[in-house]
Order: sequence, then C-alpha cells, then structure tokens
Amino acid sequence: MTFSIALAGKGGTGKTTMAGFLVKYLLDRRKTPVLAVDADSNSNLNEVLGVAVTDTVGNAREDMKKGAVPSGMTKDVFMSMKLEQAVAESEGFDLIVMGRPEGSGCYCAANSLLVGFLEKLVDNYPYIVMDNEAGMEHVSRLTTKNVSLLLLISDPSRRGLQAALRIDALARELNIGVGKSYIIINQAKEPPSAEVLALIADAGVELAGTVPEDRMVYDFDYKGRPTIQMPDTSPCVQAAFAIFDKIVP
Repeated sequence: MTFSIALAGKGGTGKTTMAGFLVKYLLDRRKTPVLAVDADSNSNLNEVLGVAVTDTVGNAREDMKKGAVPSGMTKDVFMSMKLEQAVAESEGFDLIVMGRPEGSGCYCAANSLLVGFLEKLVDNYPYIVMDNEAGMEHVSRLTTKNVSLLLLISDPSRRGLQAALRIDALARELNIGVGKSYIIINQAKEPPSAEVLALIADAGVELAGTVPEDRMVYDFDYKGRPTIQMPDTSPCVQAAFAIFDKIVP
C-alpha cells in the first residue's frame, strides 16, 4: 500500500527544501522507489532534487487544448503517452511536474489530469512525496486528498504558523481524507515559545519538531546546487531526519 506525504504552508517557509530532504531521507532509509510530485505551478522541486525536466502535465494539457492529437489517436491514448513522457526518472525516485499552462484559461484541467494520472501511478511506488503550492488553493481544488501524512511547514513567524493551521482546518472541513497532520517549524533560530506551542495545541495539531536555520541551505541555493546533496552532517538535515524517523513508517 502506498504511503503518501503532502507538504503545504505559506510561501517562503521552505516547503520545497523540506520535500527534498524527505526524498533524501526515503532514499537513505531504502524506502524506494519514491514518486516525487511537484504540484506547484511555480515548479522548482527538480532543482532541489537535481533532476532535468523535459515535459510537464501542463504541457500535455496545452498540447491537447491546441489540437495536437495525431490523426487516428484518441485523446485518452495521447494524454497517457504525454503524461508518461512527463515522468523524469532518477536513481531511486521518479519526478512528475505539474508545470503551468501557457495560454489563458483555468488551470483546473491540468490539475485534474495530474490527479487522474497519479491514481494510475500510485501502485508502482511505496512512497509518494507531493510538494504543493503556497496557500490553500491546492486543498480547495482537492489536489491534496487521500494522503497518509499532511506536513504543514511553517517558519517561526506567527503568520506562517497561522497559515499552516488554516490549511489543516480547511483540510478537515473538506474531509479530503488526510490520515494525520503535523506541524514542522522550519528555519528556527530558537525553540518554540510557550505561545507558539499553545497556538498549535489549541488547533489540535501535533508539532513534529523544528528544523534549525542553516546557512548551508542558502549557500547551496545561491550556487544552484541541489539541496538533496547536502551532507548528512548538516544540522538541518539531521533535524529533518530525526523528525521523519518519528512520523514516517
């Protein structure tokens, strides 16, 4: 049975970096193969993972919209072919990217394609890691549904924490099948205060742990180096792995 993990939170909290650490963790613990899903229209999970992307679900949607289906081929067969081409393979994991539409119109169609394709892929991977876009749009669109774990990534700010807790509340309200939610406070400079702990407790969400601010993350990002390649001795990698040891079976 596939164990799926979705990451959500306010923009700038380090969701994508944490998604990369999670893939790194699963590879390290030999929980493979992993399917990494970049469901953010501003996609950059491939940069964190060091994977070249040649096609996206958004491109497939655009091709079909523009009538690029070859003569004699059904739309279903065409879409299946295009979506398979959108899967980038790497050592121990594959990556599929939502991308974004080039033309005008609602992006919900590409989103629906991704969800439908994931349902076909799910049995091939024991673990799925989905990096979602900032905010709550992905929840209300039901991109994040039927997930084993929802990791709510916050920075130490009150706004970051409130955004994460609102996402959890919306997920519960929509009853989208989230098995368990956890808060992870990223970029922490000190332990969470009593006020922060009280906010989390009042919301009925469990704090999985904190990940310290680490200059190495910024250095890797500035130099264009995949953060999945950060050494295990990094304080933030060690902290992330310790959290994942507690919550990932």
